[in-house]
Amino acid sequence: MPDVVDVPERWEVVSSAEHFSGRVIRVVTDAVVMPDGEVVNRDYVAHPGSVSVVALDDRDRVLMIRQYRHPAGRLLWELPAGLRDVEDEPLHLAAARELAEEAGYRAATWHTLVDALTSPGMTDERTRIFLARDLTPIPEGELDFVRRHEESDMPVVWIPLSDAVRRALEGMIHNFQAVAGILAAYAASADAFASLRPADAPEA
Repeated sequence: MPDVVDVPERWEVVSSAEHFSGRVIRVVTDAVVMPDGEVVNRDYVAHPGSVSVVALDDRDRVLMIRQYRHPAGRLLWELPAGLRDVEDEPLHLAAARELAEEAGYRAATWHTLVDALTSPGMTDERTRIFLARDLTPIPEGELDFVRRHEESDMPVVWIPLSDAVRRALEGMIHNFQAVAGILAAYAASADAFASLRPADAPEA
């Protein structure tokens, strides 16, 4: 039986064409050489990557925010999250920034919860989901971040982790990072999070 672990692999690309470049994403077609020598086109979205945070309080409640997502046509309950859009910023610091800006909290204890490719058949987006604990609210006036557009009205709720799991399994929560983070946090709680990687663990 082969070892079940993802490994880096890059097949030869003989040409590449960019069709669109926006504020966040690019749409690209690569001509890729298959193992039998045939060259086929593969379309994908080039993405800078993302981070998100399962913020868990001392009552085992997870912090969730609601945000409008236009492509999905839904108001989605999500984790605090954001783009990897600051060059060379460590991922756990990016996650801490998003937790502060979107939810108004800081955390004293951080771990890497899970790494994932959000939709590897259509985008190169990588996401890292963190577990943040020992939370404290940031005093009003200390943050100078101004929420705009979809972020201007994001209610914050605290949901018991077990209830969040139930809602994910019953199809009430759909955001990928939220579902993966909630289920991973619940699984990791079995050993009181002792098996989790440190916040600055390298990405595989």
